[in-house]
Order: sequence, then structure tokens, then C-alpha cells
Amino acid sequence: MTALKYLQAYPAALQDRVRDLIARQRLGEHLAQRYPARHDVQSDRALYGYTMDLKQRHLKNAPGIDKVLYDSKLDVVRNALGLHTAISRVQGSKLKAKKEIRVAALFKAAPPEFLQMIVVHELAHLKEYEHNKAFYQLCTYMLPDYHQLEFDLRVYLTWRELPSNDTNDARG
Repeated sequence: MTALKYLQAYPAALQDRVRDLIARQRLGEHLAQRYPARHDVQSDRALYGYTMDLKQRHLKNAPGIDKVLYDSKLDVVRNALGLHTAISRVQGSKLKAKKEIRVAALFKAAPPEFLQMIVVHELAHLKEYEHNKAFYQLCTYMLPDYHQLEFDLRVYLTWRELPSNDTNDARG
């Protein structure tokens, strides 16, 4: 039986459906049919603009963001698809905090829905630090199909790690 590290928290029936697609070598095709496009947010500057647009639409009163960038060092294995940090620095007699959002660089080549899900997730951390009920309610407020996209993103990550995948399928 194939271990599905990104899908361990999901019901066995869903995991079995993914295993079946893997066994039939159809997972990449399945993803490509569901998500046929790739986004065009390729630079850090474009990612910053994209993120600020989402923030302006959904979280006008949330704290500002100083930096948004793609990070090739984020470790997907540790589920760090994105990272929200506040870096505090002393400037004179004041403590200044700079808020940053980093998105794993592998999402440069991902479907636009997955990039949006990651950015929404990181933006939600501006208001809710923990992954609690309020956090996920905020995510679904900004992106109503958030939970489905999170599941599909985990399927995408599973597909990317298959030894037989063809990165031309599923827009990866």
C-alpha cells in the first residue's frame, strides 16, 4: 500500500481513491483535467502585488505586509508551503516588526488555484495565528472552496513525489 504522507489526516476512502489513481497511473491526468492552467505570477514583485490585492479585497484592516516573496528554501516535507513571519528589530528606542510572507518556490509552476490557496492561508495568519476554527472560517471567507483546494494541493504534492510522474502533466 502506498504511503500518502500529505493525506494522512484524510478519511481512508479518499486515500484509497488517490491510491487507485496512482496504481492506474492516472493521478497526473486527473489533476491536469481539474487544473489545466498555470498562473503567471512569476516574480517576487508580481507575488507581492497579487498578495496585496487579495489582502485589500478581504482583510483591509489586517496589519500591513512588508515583504512577499518566493522562497526556494522552504521545506515542503515539513508542510511549509508558505510561511508568515514577523521579524522584530530594535530601532532606537522602538521595537519595529516587519511582516513577511514567503511562498515555496515550487508554486511558481503550479495552477493558479493552488497559489491562491497558499496566499489566502498565509494572509489568514495576519488575523489568526493558530490553525483553529476561526482561522479556517477566515480562509473560507476569502476562498469559499478553500478546503477542497487544500485537499487537491495535497494530492498535487503527492503526485509530484511519485517516481513515475511526468512534470508536463498536471502543470507541475
